[in-house]
Amino acid sequence: MKHDHFVVQSPDKPAQQLLLLFHGVGDNPVAMGEIGSWFAPLFPDALIVSIGGAEPYGTTSGRQWFSVQGVTEDNRQARIDAIMPVFIETVRYWQKQSGVSPQATALIGFSQGSIMSLESIKAEPGLASRVIAFNGRYATLPETATTATTVHLIHGGEDRVIELSHAVAAQEALIAAGGDVTLDIVENLGHAIDEHSMQFALDHLRFTVPKHYFDEALSGGKPHDDDVIEMI
Repeated sequence: MKHDHFVVQSPDKPAQQLLLLFHGVGDNPVAMGEIGSWFAPLFPDALIVSIGGAEPYGTTSGRQWFSVQGVTEDNRQARIDAIMPVFIETVRYWQKQSGVSPQATALIGFSQGSIMSLESIKAEPGLASRVIAFNGRYATLPETATTATTVHLIHGGEDRVIELSHAVAAQEALIAAGGDVTLDIVENLGHAIDEHSMQFALDHLRFTVPKHYFDEALSGGKPHDDDVIEMI
């Protein structure tokens, strides 16, 4: 499968986790790969890959998943739905290449990359065990959700590109639907990722226990074999 990508880290031994990074509109996988460098030291056994958007961004070298030219609340979902099979196929490709299951896969996005990551688990529940959405949103809020994926929303309090209200609405919708979600607001931050944002992301991957572990314990079930390598 041909697509723009940049490998941030490839462990010598078979990967135990898969971290896929998705950039914003007009950016590129190499630039987004700098975010991946924050995760590499803490997850030395992870394959970390920054993925480029499926479409060119105008005449620049940047990429995008869908055009934002003339995008509205009414047509955004249709644009996402049109390209979503390619996004899901890309995630599945790297899961197959790495031998890492969805239970040990994290999707990490910024802006449009967050939108695609959030929408992908709405379209394909269980595609990944974690989504870290920096300054993102849903196109349309989910009406159903499972605890198979833990969603971490991290948003700048002063974001004027994707308003904080979208992240708050996403959290409320996921809670109402029975999902597993956290929301961290970075005060005085606009549409960007800073050290505080990154610390929230790193701490969640290392220390936040997915809700489905508690659900399995309460039901008397045993974790699946793949769960032992899930990022917690």
